[in-house]
Amino acid sequence: MKIYVRERQKVGEGVRQPMFRILAVTGGQIQIEGTHFRKFEIERIAKDIDAEVVYLEPEKEGAKTRQRH
Repeated sequence: MKIYVRERQKVGEGVRQPMFRILAVTGGQIQIEGTHFRKFEIERIAKDIDAEVVYLEPEKEGAKTRQRH
């Protein structure tokens, strides 16, 4: 099982808020109630369900996004 997460984009510097969002879970069934998580919370969930956490890199500033037609 894998849990894909990324850093939140609208968190200010020095703000004590959860910094990660879970984007997807593969290879099993899990029900997630929250929307924002702290790193230790994600890692604890992954440990309890024997899953791997995949941290996705944030998109570079000014990078062009692909448009769908």
